Amino acid sequence: MKYLLILLCGGAGSLARYLASTAIATRFGARFPVVGTMTINITGCFVIGLVMTLLTERLQPHPYWRLALVVGFLGGYTTFSSFEWETYSAVRQGGFWIGLANVVGSVVFGYAAVWLGALLARR
Repeated sequence: MKYLLILLCGGAGSLARYLASTAIATRFGARFPVVGTMTINITGCFVIGLVMTLLTERLQPHPYWRLALVVGFLGGYTTFSSFEWETYSAVRQGGFWIGLANVVGSVVFGYAAVWLGALLARR
């Protein structure tokens, strides 16, 4: 059952991302093409902050709610929100340097990985 929830909610999150990106591109054009991605990342971060805090601090729902909403829907919508939540959690638990390393490492090594992948694909 949990795999089906993740599959269905992940598909819904991916569809939501596509629809949001299309709407943003239609409204703002290609003047600043990352505005769609940035908007999705920021809204995903807001939603994961809201949902995870509700699920872990205010409510006591069935564990499948986290799988459906966070792993499934937000995983399909944006994984950036997971990255930000993990960084926030590390800093909140006293791991400032771990959080900083996560941010710097993810951005620097992520960019390097994109560059290397593109380089290899062009050969």
